[in-house]
Amino acid sequence: MMVNPSHKKTMDALKRIEGQVRGIQRMVEEKRYCVDILTQLSAVSSAVGSVQDKILERHLDTCVTKAFVGESKADKKKKVEEVVKLLKTFRKNGS
Repeated sequence: MMVNPSHKKTMDALKRIEGQVRGIQRMVEEKRYCVDILTQLSAVSSAVGSVQDKILERHLDTCVTKAFVGESKADKKKKVEEVVKLLKTFRKNGS
């Protein structure tokens, strides 16, 4: 699969997260100490949040900026509504 160069870091981070999750699965299978599992889950959660932040930043810097440079008021309104919805979702999920 060819990866867009601008997505390479994101894909690398997601692959690391995937590895972390597999490690947590092994920890559960091995009946490791709960606190250790919770610590690893917290690390994964933080890593996912970091990827979310980077994708949101890229979206604002590209897609949203493009809509605001354009002439279409409908596109601008749509992007504002989209960003507001995202922020509400992030706030609701504690991200």
